[in-house]
Amino acid sequence: MIQRLLNIFRGKPRNISAKVVTRFAPSPTGLFHAGSYRTAVFSYLYAKKYGGKFILRIEDTDRVRSTKEFEDNIIDSLKWLHLDYDEIYRQSERGDVYRKYIEKLLSEDKAYISKEEQKEEGDRAEVIRFRNPEKKVSFKDSIRGVIEFDTTELGDFIIAKSVDEPVFHFAVVLDDFLMGVTHVIRGEDHISNTPRQILIQEALGAPIPTYAHLPLVLASDRSKLSKRHGAKPMTFYRDQGFIPEALLNYMALIGWNPGTEEEIFTLPELIEKFDLSRVQKGGASFSEEKLLWVNKEHLKRVPIKDFISEAKNRIKDSKKFQTHSWNMPDTYINRFAPTLLDHVNTYADITKLVDDGEVDYLFDAPKYDALSLKWKKEVDLINTTQYLNEVKKKLSTVGDTKWTEDIIKSTIWDYAEKNGRGNVLWPFRYALSGMEKSPNPFTLAYVIGKEETLKRLETAWKISENHAHEHP
Repeated sequence: MIQRLLNIFRGKPRNISAKVVTRFAPSPTGLFHAGSYRTAVFSYLYAKKYGGKFILRIEDTDRVRSTKEFEDNIIDSLKWLHLDYDEIYRQSERGDVYRKYIEKLLSEDKAYISKEEQKEEGDRAEVIRFRNPEKKVSFKDSIRGVIEFDTTELGDFIIAKSVDEPVFHFAVVLDDFLMGVTHVIRGEDHISNTPRQILIQEALGAPIPTYAHLPLVLASDRSKLSKRHGAKPMTFYRDQGFIPEALLNYMALIGWNPGTEEEIFTLPELIEKFDLSRVQKGGASFSEEKLLWVNKEHLKRVPIKDFISEAKNRIKDSKKFQTHSWNMPDTYINRFAPTLLDHVNTYADITKLVDDGEVDYLFDAPKYDALSLKWKKEVDLINTTQYLNEVKKKLSTVGDTKWTEDIIKSTIWDYAEKNGRGNVLWPFRYALSGMEKSPNPFTLAYVIGKEETLKRLETAWKISENHAHEHP
C-alpha cells in the first residue's frame, strides 16, 4: 500500500513554478498528418503557457526507414505552423550516451545479456533485457487520473538489441531524463508503454515526468485517423492555401475546448487559454468541413494588404491567367481581391475560381444575347435598352478620380428605385459580367474601371437596341 502511494505521488504533476519542458518526438519514417501534429500543438501550448521549453527530438534510430526527406518535412511543417522549438536532438547522434547508461544498468545487475534465437537465421543473438522487479506501478495522468499496472505480465523485456542499439522504451526514457522533460504529452496509444518506462526511470534514478495521454484523433467514420482514412500531411494543407494560424487553431480544438463558445484564436490567445484539464478523454474527430470554416474565419482577419498580395499571386498562378492573350491590370486585382473573401475558403480557391471561368469577366468583355439582359419581370426589351442607355449616361458624368463603389451606387440608385431595382440593376450587372451570379454591379464597375464599364454598357445597349428593332 505504501509503495502504491509512493508511485502515485511520483506521478503527480510537478510544481508549475518549476521550469516546464515538453517535447515532440516524431520518427522520420513517413509524412505526418494532423493527428500527429496535434500532439506537437498541445505540447507547445503547454510549455509556452508556463514560460517553459519545447524540444524537438527526432527519433531516427530506425536506420532503414528513417530519411532526411521526412525529417526535413517535419521541421518545415513545425516552422510553417509557427511551432518554434527551443532545442533539437537526433537519437542517431546519441549512441555514446545510450551505451553509457546501458552499461550502467548491466553493471548494477538491473539488466542482463540474453541469448535469443533468431527465427529467420536459426542462430542466437545477444540482446539486453531489463530485470523486471515485477510489481505494481501507478501514475497520475493529467487527463485520465490514476492509472495502475501490474508489471508482472511484462516479464524481463528487451531494452537494447546490443549495447549500441537501444530500443524505443529505453532511448525515450533516457532522453526525457537527460533533457529535463517534465511533462510527456502524447497519444493514448502510448499508455501501455508507460509501465515499462516507469520501471526504467526508477532503475535510472530518474524523476517520473507528468504524463498526459491525449485522445485519439479519429476519421469521419470514427476509425483512427490514418493515411488509409483520409489523413493528409501538412504540406497538403500548405499547398492548398490554408493559413498556418488556422490549421494550428483547428488542431488545438481537436479534443480540447476553452470552456466557452469561442473557437477562433490567435497563437498567443491559445497559449493563454490552453489547459490540460479541459482535454477530453474520448476520441475526437477530424473534420475537413470544420477546418475550412476555421480557415475562412482566419482569412477574414488577414490584413487586407496581405490578402490582396496573396490573392494576386494566386490569380497569376492560374492557367487561365498565364495562357490568356489579355493581361489583366494589377489595378483590377487590387480592387477585386477583397470581394473574393465571400467566395473562398482557402487561397487555392482563388486559383480555382479563375480556372473554372467564374471570373472570366475580369479577362474579357462578356458575350451574351439581348434577351439575357432583360430582367425576368420586365416585359419589354425596349425599356431595358433605355435603362442601359441612361445608366451609361449617368456614369459618364462621374470623374475618374471619384470612381468608387459608393459614388457609382449613389449616381444611379435613385433612378433604379424609380424604375425598379431589378429592371435597372440586372441589365447593368449582366452587361458587365455576362453571368447570372456575380458580384453586384457597383463592385464590378469599380473593379474594371470607368472606361471598360462604359464600353461594356455601350455594347449591351447596342445589342439590346438592335434586337428590339429587329423584333418589335
